Amino acid sequence: MPFVAPSILSADFACLGEQVGMLNESVADWIHVDVMDGIFVPNISFGFPIMEVLKRTAKKPLDVHLMIVHPERYVERFCDAGAWSVGFHLEATEDPLPILQLIKNKGVRTCLTINPDIAVERLFPYLQHVDMVLLMSVFAGFGGQKFIEETYDKIKLLRAEITRRNLQTLIEIDGGVSLQNAQELVATGVDALVAGSAVFKTENPIETIRQLKQA
Repeated sequence: MPFVAPSILSADFACLGEQVGMLNESVADWIHVDVMDGIFVPNISFGFPIMEVLKRTAKKPLDVHLMIVHPERYVERFCDAGAWSVGFHLEATEDPLPILQLIKNKGVRTCLTINPDIAVERLFPYLQHVDMVLLMSVFAGFGGQKFIEETYDKIKLLRAEITRRNLQTLIEIDGGVSLQNAQELVATGVDALVAGSAVFKTENPIETIRQLKQA
């Protein structure tokens, strides 16, 4: 079964506590937290005040995805704010290794992310240094986008490289994930599914999460 990480970005922030409570009662494995700065991506989401609420109310691990410039300035603070995993974009830094070490020093899981226009092979030199890689199957910045079909080829290449090197690195996918493509994604080699609109815009999010988990 895949890990399922509903993206809180798609939640109703007028009743965030209730939405987190729903996720606590579901079979979701993690809560995905998208942090945007309006510079790296053309959108702004939330920062430490929301992290404080999530840390206080969430019973699931917080899987933090930083879509920001200069992630080295903030990764330690997100670790201290309660992140279980912290990921940032390869294209946001010239050298990810020192930033990954900052996260590791905090005892937090590491993740490296790329947008759809970045060759998946650029992740290969870092696979042994991270717990997980996150492939964006839409361009980072906005929820509700259509899944980019070419992502399947990237997943296959990445899975083959991880297997060839006998690594334990997980593959996470984010963007356009739904009940319609979840099974194929898992069959192609994905370990973790991030779903936002597909969960929170349905009539029964708990049931949708359960079905994703069974993909």
